[in-house]
Amino acid sequence: MSRRVAELEQSLGARLVERGGHTLRLTDEGRTLHERTQGLLSEIAEAAETVALGASTPRGRLRVSAPTLFAHVALGRIGARFALAYPEVRLEIVAEDRRVDLVDDGYDMVIRIDPAPDQLLVGQLFLRDERLIVASTEFGRPVPPKGGAKEIPVRAVLMSATRPDVVWKMRSEHRVTVHLRPEPVLRLSSLSMVRDAVLAGAGAALLPKMLVADDIAEGRLVQWGKQEGPPVEIWALHSSRRLVGVKVRAFLEILQQTFPRKVISALR
Repeated sequence: MSRRVAELEQSLGARLVERGGHTLRLTDEGRTLHERTQGLLSEIAEAAETVALGASTPRGRLRVSAPTLFAHVALGRIGARFALAYPEVRLEIVAEDRRVDLVDDGYDMVIRIDPAPDQLLVGQLFLRDERLIVASTEFGRPVPPKGGAKEIPVRAVLMSATRPDVVWKMRSEHRVTVHLRPEPVLRLSSLSMVRDAVLAGAGAALLPKMLVADDIAEGRLVQWGKQEGPPVEIWALHSSRRLVGVKVRAFLEILQQTFPRKVISALR
């Protein structure tokens, strides 16, 4: 403390404290400085206390960007759960499929499906999903090919951007790999529209489990099998590597509580 007072005196060019053998006494200059800065120091202390309290209690605005399908299927209920648990946070969830920038677009968190490595973002894998080949209960199942053909043709509903030469590699319930060649009767621009067309009996489709789990559980759709390959990974990403904001941590906790096993069952 003595060293810092001495540095302050030297920077001001004035003696602030008279030093006796066993006592210290403020000089007139020291008393003036104390009187003029006491209020400022109190305001700084109050401001620091306010910041510290805000850093430990979720409050303020939290903006989250999420893929349209996941947002529509799950984030309405998750958002409501968060809002009830943290009433001082103004949560805004934007459903969009474009690649956003957290800083430029003003987001605190983004949810991404199978994200590429990004040195500027960190986060948590909170959910895994699968792609299933499904059809309505009245549609029937694929008929094995005749004459030794390796691919089974099936009437299908496809996304608009699906390649014309696509083949579904399906792992059946008997753990046998079956190759299906979808013959499109309908192409649509959204997965929700594809699901509706499949429910109406237009054909089979390859759809995320999160979208059709309830339909399968309630008997509206039949699962033929799973698409071969690794599961789909859904990540919650944010920008800070060292200090994660309390609002972001609180939202991550709600996601983890909603999907404790990190797998899709039925989203109710």
